[in-house]
Amino acid sequence: MLKSTLKKYFGYPEFRPLQEEIIRTVLQKQDVFVVMPTGGGKSLCYQLPSIINQGLSVVVSPLIALMKDQVDSLQAMGIRAACINSSLEAAAIESTRRLLQQGKIDLLYIAPERLMMSNFQAFLESLPIDLFAIDEAHCISEWGHDFRPEYRQLTYLKDRFPKIPIIALTATATPVVQQDILKQLKIDRARVFKSSFNRENLFYRVQLKDDTYRQLCDYLNAHLNDSGIIYCHSRRSVDALADSLCADGYLALPYHAGMEKVERSNNQEQFIRDNARIIVATIAFGMGIDKPNVRFVIHYDLPKNIERYYQETGRAGRDGLPADCILFYSYGDKRKIEYFIAEKPDPEEQQIAFEKLRQMVQYCETHQCRRQVLLNYFGESYPHSDCKTCDNCLRQSERVDATREAQMLLSCVKRVSERFGANYVIDVLRGSRAERIFQNGHQHLSTYGIGKDIPKKQWQVIVRELEKQGYLETKLMNGQYPVLCLNKNSRRVLFQNETVYIHRFTETGEQAVRREDEFDRELFERLRVLRKRIADEENVPPYVVFPDTTLKQMATQYPTTWSSLKQIEGVGEVKLHRYGPRFMKTIVGYCQQFNIRTPKLQPTRKTRQTRGNRMVSDAYTLSLLQQGMSVKQVAKARQLKEETIWQHVAQLIFKGEPVDPDELMQRTKFNTIREACEKAGDVGLKVIKADLGPEISYGEIRVVRAYLLMQERKK
Repeated sequence: MLKSTLKKYFGYPEFRPLQEEIIRTVLQKQDVFVVMPTGGGKSLCYQLPSIINQGLSVVVSPLIALMKDQVDSLQAMGIRAACINSSLEAAAIESTRRLLQQGKIDLLYIAPERLMMSNFQAFLESLPIDLFAIDEAHCISEWGHDFRPEYRQLTYLKDRFPKIPIIALTATATPVVQQDILKQLKIDRARVFKSSFNRENLFYRVQLKDDTYRQLCDYLNAHLNDSGIIYCHSRRSVDALADSLCADGYLALPYHAGMEKVERSNNQEQFIRDNARIIVATIAFGMGIDKPNVRFVIHYDLPKNIERYYQETGRAGRDGLPADCILFYSYGDKRKIEYFIAEKPDPEEQQIAFEKLRQMVQYCETHQCRRQVLLNYFGESYPHSDCKTCDNCLRQSERVDATREAQMLLSCVKRVSERFGANYVIDVLRGSRAERIFQNGHQHLSTYGIGKDIPKKQWQVIVRELEKQGYLETKLMNGQYPVLCLNKNSRRVLFQNETVYIHRFTETGEQAVRREDEFDRELFERLRVLRKRIADEENVPPYVVFPDTTLKQMATQYPTTWSSLKQIEGVGEVKLHRYGPRFMKTIVGYCQQFNIRTPKLQPTRKTRQTRGNRMVSDAYTLSLLQQGMSVKQVAKARQLKEETIWQHVAQLIFKGEPVDPDELMQRTKFNTIREACEKAGDVGLKVIKADLGPEISYGEIRVVRAYLLMQERKK
């Protein structure tokens, strides 16, 4: 029964790990506590029981702005869902109340403040409630990274509704926070289900800041068609970065608590609906965001703690497809956070914040597998020494003797009387002519300028290594300014010639980037355009129609019959009848156009291998084009037909690679083909070719059509 319900409404043939057991426990009217990473399928654990139960399931959610999208998604599957919150008009709320009284709603989303209103509680008591679901349950704990005072009132829920089971769900909770959630909700006897915190589809990477904006643009240019979130530390940084990105042609919008509520909500809506590719935000953005196709999360500044970092990176790749998590790190970011922590009036709060920051910095500076460090933080061990999906695991390190450099640095710290920070000490070592150094008379020190041949970035690495190995400490002078200080270990280096080793990394040759999927990119783009058109018609986000995972399956398996389309994951009965005809028409037309005669439900091993080789071939073609070769020269160099190279170019355009067909063919030819394509519409290539004549090849037409399709998607 459970699997048939799963397929009928959600379109999936199998449950993810733990889901079925959790759902069975919920249906047995037991309290349940679920710790499951973002993208692991927590929501299904209360959504599916709401279909089977006779009564009402009430979901407490902290973010009003996303309730409507969640309800839209459920209604698109044929599930009777609704929400009540302060953004709705009184008439809409009253209409929903009547439907609730008539038993015509199975799943109700509300904010915690609404649940705590005595008159609303009285109203709920008149309804046949089967379940309370507390989403983002970590918000109830003062030990958590995202404590919400209004959530604390949920401690009274068991007192007011003692017979109704509770399911509490969170993606980010340390063991201490987990125990606090159980205590505060008074569900100490709940069955606890803990899924692994490991998000296998995420690639973790830390980059030292070095012209950070250029580093960011280099990444964005390689992922032009992807949606992503960029987190900044301050509102000012958000506004400045969003403005710069817009000026350089990126579809980016800002989001922070200092903006007008209407503008903030509109920007979030534009991002969720794929009208903007990038959202630049403070930590105010993202809790509970349902957008599944976020392909990257970039931290432009250092997060304050690992819990927040893990939660924010968890917004990438919720659809299970590969996604990137990139953190730009600098020693200066660490110092800024230390400064703000030092201003906290409560010493205990200061100590906790410093420890959390220390762990965050340790993650940034570690030579270990980053996945190991993250999982260890949440009390989970990673069984492998090499995850192959973080930058450290794709690099080789060597231990080098840095005793001489360490002695120079430690000696300089001693000669400036342990009263200055890392950057100042490095400036002295490198012989800086900064006014402050001359005011202090430090240009006369014996260590002044002795390290001028070593780049500043390398000195910063040495400082971090010495701190990490315990040869150097950072302390706050006057409780405010971080300064470098010696200890007994540093004296062994200075006076006993103890050898100091540091790690130096080199790339292995593997690219630290997201792995490519194997699917027909041109068909996928056509399906994305169709999905966006339908979503705009229905005023819902595109993922409500179908997620990217479903479209990629369609672009792999070419379902051209009713039964084959029904077997695609994510196509439930309601969506099959609602959207199936339009998607199948596009797929059938595409197969006819390119003479794809025998679509298979599963690609064969040979097909997958061929597509994988084609992608490698695409990359090689791109590298030659970037060297300034023409299509004809590339074909000659690779001993391939020009038509094949044009096919590569079309695929590169669909991948979002920086290929401009206007530069690869004469402008007059490009404009002629473009006009013919726009005039002909969605017809076969033969029709356009007949109109253009023998001087223009099928490959050139295919490239221009790919370009026009991508331009349509950007509108």
